[in-house]
Amino acid sequence: MPLDSELLKRLRERFADAIGEAILDRKQAIIKVSSAPLLEICRYLRDDEKFDFLTDLTALDWPKRERRFDVVYNLYSFPKNERLRLKAEVAVSQKIASVASVWGAANWLERECFDMFGIVFDGHPHLKRILLPDEWQGHPLRKDYDILKQDTDWVRENLHIESGQ
Repeated sequence: MPLDSELLKRLRERFADAIGEAILDRKQAIIKVSSAPLLEICRYLRDDEKFDFLTDLTALDWPKRERRFDVVYNLYSFPKNERLRLKAEVAVSQKIASVASVWGAANWLERECFDMFGIVFDGHPHLKRILLPDEWQGHPLRKDYDILKQDTDWVRENLHIESGQ
């Protein structure tokens, strides 16, 4: 159902066209935002709206869309006991602002998104792989990633055996 809340009104007054579709799903507000002013929106949500905890940051891959990825920010406000989900669309060749300066938890979560999806977080203090070896080729959570071929190559090069031995 469409979201109708005071928070959404304040966000639209302040950020106008950067605030997109907003819905309420199982009592949780979900708001699409433009990736351009994302850092400013996140600072506002932390400082003025008291969403002081980034509980998760992940991504979704929609390979047929022009802006292929949704970067998803799950926020929580301890003072208000309220949850909020932000979604920002990003193209493969597009960078999105790092929010590690807003919520420290974003540091490793953005690294995981970079590692698994190849999304580049502009301004991240140390953006490098976090789960896979540095020499790993590709990003395994992209829907067009061939995990069987990639495992075979990595095993052959690093373990000097054929996959499945």
